[in-house]
Amino acid sequence: MSKPTEKQILDSLRTIIDPDLGKDIVTLGFVKDMKVADDSVSFSINLTTPACPMKAQFKKMAEDAVRKVFPSAGKIEVTMEANVRQSPRAQGQLEILPSAKNIVAIASGKGGVGKSTVAVNLAAALTKLGAKVGLLDADIYGPSVSMMLRTDEKPKLNGEMILPLEKDGIHYISMGFLIDGSTPIIWRGPMVAKAIEQLLQEVEWPEMDYLLVDLPPGTGDAQLTIAQRVPLTGAVIVSTPNDVALVTAKRGLAMFEKMNVPILGMIENMSFFVCPHCSKESGIFTKGRAEEEAAKLGVACLGMIPLEPSIAASGEKGVPIVTLDPSSSTATAFISAAEKLAQSIAKLSKEK
Repeated sequence: MSKPTEKQILDSLRTIIDPDLGKDIVTLGFVKDMKVADDSVSFSINLTTPACPMKAQFKKMAEDAVRKVFPSAGKIEVTMEANVRQSPRAQGQLEILPSAKNIVAIASGKGGVGKSTVAVNLAAALTKLGAKVGLLDADIYGPSVSMMLRTDEKPKLNGEMILPLEKDGIHYISMGFLIDGSTPIIWRGPMVAKAIEQLLQEVEWPEMDYLLVDLPPGTGDAQLTIAQRVPLTGAVIVSTPNDVALVTAKRGLAMFEKMNVPILGMIENMSFFVCPHCSKESGIFTKGRAEEEAAKLGVACLGMIPLEPSIAASGEKGVPIVTLDPSSSTATAFISAAEKLAQSIAKLSKEK
């Protein structure tokens, strides 16, 4: 059998549909660098996120599709690549954080729900999945990232610009590095807004697929400054599954909606406790309440994160649990949440 034409191979690949975007991979422009020889075919599939959970399945489906029209091929080489697209909200607004393709606010209505733990582990999970990730700790009053990614280093200067630190592929900066940790920050609103703007404008970030911004709890000056000054791709709302946290979480969600910031999803943290001895699940709160509220509000639930003793150990050691104990149920849940977050961002980009 003679070799097929490039068009015949592309037509065969049109049977592969991206379930999130609802179109085939050829129409979406994912297929690149097609080369057809007498006994071989090679091309790449360029996805919109390295965190695509369909990556392996797409590769197998593509190989099978080519084999149908070219059964005599000795070699079928499909290379899986990813090119995270820039958020449409950032286009034309690149004076703030121009090196970040997507800027995601990690927010909560109240303190104590593990928002910073979620932010740090989402950053670690996205990095583990192959993305270029930054993390900005914008919690002026209670910065935590400097402890959760503990290091003996201090940020250096390049001229007047602050160079972010880097740990396990995550580039990050925190107010915790720039103040005396034993001194309380007693600032009024304008001072908080000014500090946030300095973190935004005076840090020399590298090229990033995703910059996660860990916001302080509530709906105050820090949130307003970020929402007004930064072209956010969207926001993730973190809550525990109890009524007090959910009421305030919904207020935070409503604030972002009023600021025309898309809600990328909710994350239910401390969803249940996993016993380290018997691995049995125990509900601390009412498991699934945040997921139920997300459904009522018409937003995605990106994940239900369990509580394990190892997550406390990870905080003490200054290493995200995704890195410290990657086989744990909590790390697995964070990886899944990161995949869903990346999918949500990719889908949002395609809809614009």
